[in-house]
Amino acid sequence: MILFNDTEIFTSGTGGKKIFDLPDTELMLYDNFFTKEESDNYYTTLLNNTPWHEYQMPMYDKTVTAPRMISWYEDIINPDCPDWPSELRTINQRVVNETHMKFNAVLLNLYRNGKDGVAWHSDKTRSTNKNMNIASVTFGETRMFRLRHKFRNDVPQIEIPLHHGSLLLMAGTTNSFWEHQVPKTAKQVLPRINLTFRQINNNL
Repeated sequence: MILFNDTEIFTSGTGGKKIFDLPDTELMLYDNFFTKEESDNYYTTLLNNTPWHEYQMPMYDKTVTAPRMISWYEDIINPDCPDWPSELRTINQRVVNETHMKFNAVLLNLYRNGKDGVAWHSDKTRSTNKNMNIASVTFGETRMFRLRHKFRNDVPQIEIPLHHGSLLLMAGTTNSFWEHQVPKTAKQVLPRINLTFRQINNNL
């Protein structure tokens, strides 16, 4: 799949680490977590080599095609599971080294254009640990990432532009107390690849 190859157009962030002072969350943004060269290479490799597919999801009383494409890998810790591409293993290890957290699964999302997005939700997991940590890596077009508190109307929504090569860590009770979305946009935007590394068992 070749949707777009000119990675020079993608915008990197200003760099550095930002910790958000918000209730019921441990939310950290690492801008320029990967260099521009690394991000360009990962974007091109993942875009063209990932087995992307559409999937059906329930919506009210019907089933619809989700407005994005996905791919899923799990069980990276199991040495008998060879399915993880080397690029994903390398990215995962970089995230582990920075966060000191282990992740054994990853959901890849491909937002092909502004018509692709994801509605308000908290991430589901097979783990009984509702406070699982999630590390989100972005390559490609900058898209706005919104968060809102599930129970407190006095806490304002926040918007975080996730740039090419960024890492957003949603740790602690974030997944229990907050919802997030990537809204659709009428602007002409290029494809974005997002990797959400997850913890899908109780040993992590």
